[in-house]
Amino acid sequence: MAIVTTDHEVPHTSTVPANMGEAVKLFVRERRQSSGGGPRRPVLMLHGRSVPVLAGFDLQHETYSWAEELATAGYDVFMMDLQGSGRSPRPKMDDPHNVNPAQQALLTPRPPGFMPGPPSYPFQLTNSNSDRDELNTVVDFIRAECGVEKVAFIGWSAAAFTMGPYAVKNPTKVESLFLLAPIFPPLGTSNLPTTLPVPGFPTFIGGKGGFDSSWAAEAPCEGQRAPGIVDVAWDAIMANDPVGSTWGPLTGFNRIRNFVRWGWNNTTAAQGGVLGGGVPVLIVYGEYDKQVNTSPPNPNPELNFSVPSLYNAVTGAHKLMVKLACAGHSVVWEMQHKNVHHLSKHWLKHLKVDGKTQGVFDMDTDGNLSPAP
Repeated sequence: MAIVTTDHEVPHTSTVPANMGEAVKLFVRERRQSSGGGPRRPVLMLHGRSVPVLAGFDLQHETYSWAEELATAGYDVFMMDLQGSGRSPRPKMDDPHNVNPAQQALLTPRPPGFMPGPPSYPFQLTNSNSDRDELNTVVDFIRAECGVEKVAFIGWSAAAFTMGPYAVKNPTKVESLFLLAPIFPPLGTSNLPTTLPVPGFPTFIGGKGGFDSSWAAEAPCEGQRAPGIVDVAWDAIMANDPVGSTWGPLTGFNRIRNFVRWGWNNTTAAQGGVLGGGVPVLIVYGEYDKQVNTSPPNPNPELNFSVPSLYNAVTGAHKLMVKLACAGHSVVWEMQHKNVHHLSKHWLKHLKVDGKTQGVFDMDTDGNLSPAP
C-alpha cells in the first residue's frame, strides 16, 4: 500500500521571546498509508537539539526512514520541527552576527562581506515553555485531525526536555512515551530563570568535520556506520537549512538553536506517578553514547546526564529500558536502526518488551533481547 506524504503548516501564536505574539506556522510532516479502515493511530516524532526532524526520522536512503517504517505498519506518523530548527521559523537566526561570537570566525569565506561582531539579538532563543507550547499546539492539531484523545510520543535526545515534562502535565493527551537516547540531568533545575529572555546569543553552528569526528568517537564497532552514511546524513541536515547550508566552508554549517531549559529532573520524572503509570515509558540508548551518560560525572548538575537515573526516577511500574550494543547517539543512522524501528513497532502495538512491562534489557546487533546483568 502506498505511503502518502503531507506537509502541514500548523498555525501557532509564538511564545518565543524573539517573536512573541506573532502568528507563525510550525512545520509538520505526516506520513500514512493511502487508505485503510479503522481508527487512526497517530504517533508524533520530535527531534533533539541539533538535527532537524526530517533528517533524523525520515531520511530517504535505503531503510533509514523510521517514519516510513511506522507508516507502513499502519501508523499515522507526524514529525514536527520546533521553532529554531529545520523547516519551522528561525527567528533572529538568519543574521550571522547572531552566531555564537566564539564561532563567528568560522564563517569564511561566506556569507559575503560578513565581519564578526556582537549579536544583534543578544539573547538565547527558545526556552522550555515555548517548546512545550509548540508541542501542545501540534498535539491538539493531531488530535483534531485524527479524531483521537491521545497521541503516542517518540523523541530523540533533547526531545526528552520537551516531551517528558509535557507528558507529566498532560497525561490525558499522551498515549505512551518512547525516548531514544534521552538527555536527562537528574539534579537539573526546576526553576525558571529570573528573567526571560536570558542574555547570550541565538545560534550555535556545527560543521561536517565535527559532525563526523564526534560520531566516529561513538562508533568503534565494525560496520556500525555504513560506508557513505556520514555524507548522506549531513546532506539531509543541509537540505533542511537553506541559510546555514550557504555559510562557509563549502559543506555549509548546521545552525543549532540556543535554548534555555528547566523542569526535567528527578522531581519531574517522579511527579504524580504519571510516567510509568498513565503514560507507559520505554527508554532506549546505545552502549557507546557519550552524550547521554556523563563520565566522569560533571560537577555542574545541569550538565551531568544519566539514562539509568531517568529509569530509576520514573516511579510508575510500567517502565522499560533497553541498551543497544554497538550503538552511539546517532543510532538512527547506524547498523542498529532497523532494530530500533522494530522495537518501536512492538512497543506501540503491545506496550511491552519481551512480553514484560517492567525491566532493563540489552539488545544485540541481531535484535535479540536479554535481561541486563
